[in-house]
Amino acid sequence: MTSTLLLIFGVFLVTLLLNIPIAMGLGIAGLAVVLVEGSVPLSFFIQTTFASTDSFPLLAIPFFILAGEIMSTGGIARRLIDFVQNIVGSITGSLGLITIIASLIFAAISGSGAATVASIGAITIPYMLKNGYSKPYAASIAASAGTLGPIIPPSITFILYGVMASVSIGDMFIAGLIPGLLLALSLVIINYIISKKEGFGGVKEVGEKVSFWKSLNEAKWALIAPIIILGGIYGGIVTPTEAAVIAVVYSLVVSVFIYREFNTKQLIDVFLRATTVSGSIMVFVGMASFFGKVLALKQIPQYIASVIADFTTNPVIILLLINVFLLIVGAFMETVAAILLFVPLLLPIVIPLGVDPIHFGIIVCLNLALGLITPPLGLNIFIASNIARIRFEQSLKYFLPIFITLVVVLLIITFVPQLSLFLPNLLAN
Repeated sequence: MTSTLLLIFGVFLVTLLLNIPIAMGLGIAGLAVVLVEGSVPLSFFIQTTFASTDSFPLLAIPFFILAGEIMSTGGIARRLIDFVQNIVGSITGSLGLITIIASLIFAAISGSGAATVASIGAITIPYMLKNGYSKPYAASIAASAGTLGPIIPPSITFILYGVMASVSIGDMFIAGLIPGLLLALSLVIINYIISKKEGFGGVKEVGEKVSFWKSLNEAKWALIAPIIILGGIYGGIVTPTEAAVIAVVYSLVVSVFIYREFNTKQLIDVFLRATTVSGSIMVFVGMASFFGKVLALKQIPQYIASVIADFTTNPVIILLLINVFLLIVGAFMETVAAILLFVPLLLPIVIPLGVDPIHFGIIVCLNLALGLITPPLGLNIFIASNIARIRFEQSLKYFLPIFITLVVVLLIITFVPQLSLFLPNLLAN
């Protein structure tokens, strides 16, 4: 057992040091065990990688990615911001608040953290800079608001976790509502505190002022989208995959025929970007599934669970250790890879402790969402910093208080499971 563990993770570490893509590294590490130990035929690699991507729930991922790209390009994000601006007005930190609320709504459409930052941040960061907000804070709050993407349903990370943990994706979506709103509320509070301290005020110059009713009329199609998508899923009318297809069709109709901000060239670019991202995720899924199958065949998850159990059986300590571990993983590893790699390892550890797999899924996804704003990877920080035109490290000035606030929320969600399980249990009765 120990030799197999050293072989598979040793080879994987070597591939990382050689700068081989993580997906390829997972496949190479799994193949190393198959070839060296000869316990399973080589055809097992081909069968597993193809079979793992032949999944109806996984079809939701490329469709939600495509829907997010269309809504970002087709004018939906901009109209959301205009509407939220009319609601918020010119209170202290109003543009930060606009960024958070608009990201919350957009996350309920796209399911992606990076897409949320790129779409909403591209509009609100320049607005903040025109109104006296510092570049580091504008980048910080936009990147932090992007963490709502993986938590507010429909979430791509929830879909991946549901597939890997064999739990209902619909239940994961429902479970993410309260934690997602709690996360948004914490960002609203810390935004107000920092804005009050730094003197970031209301809106002075954000373009042409429009009335509330006009902005509501312009944004109504964007506001209806989450109701259609989530209402269809929660009402049992459609599956998450079918809802993703509806999101694509809806966003195309609104962007092309109602807002009329979509041309043929943009459509081609959107499909190319969505195809590139979706293809890379599916490669990850195939390789990580093979890697996980090899681990399962060698009973490595059970071995790791027994080692931890020998160290401590206290569920509080184990969950704290897992949180610390996942926060570190999220800082160095892409979210998709982390879910596919570590969920099969960690789930057998927490289930015997009585941790509900739905609740654990929220814990995992929230930890990895924080990885989006944690250096050195920090994808959301890179996106927001590029928009604000500052260096990556300059945007870190305001991240410590924001990060501490979000970690407090993470601990609350970890040790108050009913925040995640209340709605799924309520709807199950």
